[in-house]
Amino acid sequence: MLKGLVMGKFGMIPETLIILGSGIGEFTENLKRKTVVSYKDLFAFESDQSIGHKGNLHLGFLEDIPLLVMEGRKHYYEDVTDAEMRKAIQSFARIGVKNIIITNACGGMNENFAPGDIMVIEDHINMTGRNPLVGKNDDELGSRFPDMSEPYDLEFRKKIDEAGETLNIKLRHGIYVGYLGPSYETKAEIRAFRILGGDAVGMSTVPEVIVARHAGMRVLGLSLITNMSTGISKQPLSHQEVLEIGKRTVGKLSGLLTSFIKKL
Repeated sequence: MLKGLVMGKFGMIPETLIILGSGIGEFTENLKRKTVVSYKDLFAFESDQSIGHKGNLHLGFLEDIPLLVMEGRKHYYEDVTDAEMRKAIQSFARIGVKNIIITNACGGMNENFAPGDIMVIEDHINMTGRNPLVGKNDDELGSRFPDMSEPYDLEFRKKIDEAGETLNIKLRHGIYVGYLGPSYETKAEIRAFRILGGDAVGMSTVPEVIVARHAGMRVLGLSLITNMSTGISKQPLSHQEVLEIGKRTVGKLSGLLTSFIKKL
């Protein structure tokens, strides 16, 4: 169904898929001549709309560039299985999508960061205790033991830096720590993650990156710092703050993504 839908819309398979994190859904307003389909119809699952994930696939054009955009994603804290976590991204890999831009809203642990900053993910630390590749391997997509020495494409990171310089957007760089959730981290956990070298922490992205790299997709990861983490922030954490900062920063992120995609 997915291939027929995409080919019917574009007459080709777009090279790039974007996954939008919490509060960043307004990016889809940049797409022209678009078609919107729910995950329920495509993948037989729904996204948790209460956390700012509409659960729709947008097929449209960004300045005449064909693009696939996922407005929301599944999280392990929604009690999904590893097979369910793999399903969407592997579906896109099977039809020939080559690149994936994964965005998220997350907490900053690096005290040089501030809410509204955008961090280019250089690497990650998986603290979820889960791996979406557990189970029978799909040998047609990738190796049983995929290499993860460079999960975030170096050339893509250079291109996003060039886009940031062109737009006069100061980009941060750092290590993303994937946390299971749904509770926020404790002060002790944040201290431990910082000792390990983490700069930002969130509850998504790591599983998608693992699945994408297993299938040979090239990955760019961008973290929108929507709040400072427990013990660094002077106030209790709330998802409402995440959504508000995301909406305030989506314009900057949209310009950055547009400039990057034109460089591909």
